[in-house]
Amino acid sequence: MEQKPFSRGLLSSEADSQRTLYPYVTGTSVVALKYKDGILMAADMGGSYGSTLRYKTVERMKSIGKHSLLGASGELSDFQEILRYLDELILYDNMWDDGNSLGPKEVHSYLTRVMYNRRNKFNPLWNSLVLGGVKNGQKYLGMVSMIGVNFEDDHVATGFGNHLARPILREEWHENLSFEDGVKLLEKCMRVLLYRDRSAVNKLQIAKITDEGVTVSQPYSLKTFWGFSAFSNPTAGAEGSW
Repeated sequence: MEQKPFSRGLLSSEADSQRTLYPYVTGTSVVALKYKDGILMAADMGGSYGSTLRYKTVERMKSIGKHSLLGASGELSDFQEILRYLDELILYDNMWDDGNSLGPKEVHSYLTRVMYNRRNKFNPLWNSLVLGGVKNGQKYLGMVSMIGVNFEDDHVATGFGNHLARPILREEWHENLSFEDGVKLLEKCMRVLLYRDRSAVNKLQIAKITDEGVTVSQPYSLKTFWGFSAFSNPTAGAEGSW
């Protein structure tokens, strides 16, 4: 029996509608904090294809306009899509040529709307984003999840870093951190994540943003020690009844 035109249109619409059901190539934690002159952010350069550590040269921190720095964990293709949105936003803002430019607070607000909008369409962007920046001497640091949940804080982390890095930051962070002490604190967090997160790689970058602009370090590795007894015999004390 011939289908009615309405039924054919409905089926065609359903066939054309596509959704990201599961992330394919992902990046792990991003950790960021305020220090006395601006914002510091750290992320490794790993890209995991499922559980396979496939790529080791992925940059996950980008400058946005004149005053903002963005870091992302999660699906890397969705991060590229977000960067395209932001390129359009900054281009539109520059078009006015009025001597003003979007600050980190405005960019963060825009990202919360984008993520929440896509979530409401049941087609989320599979990322957790960290947005930091400095404008007119005011430091700003916030994050937004893949469903639009967002907040500001003195230090933030995504992924495994929420569980392993944030406790370290709560214990050791203070408002007058120097650049050198801030880098050491971030390296301590990244070292713990390297030990405990199977998706982490020992190749990272640290970025800073101040009133003078954004600087992203060259990739480098941390010194590690794998001789701990817990690493040598990880099941010690955890034997079950089997």
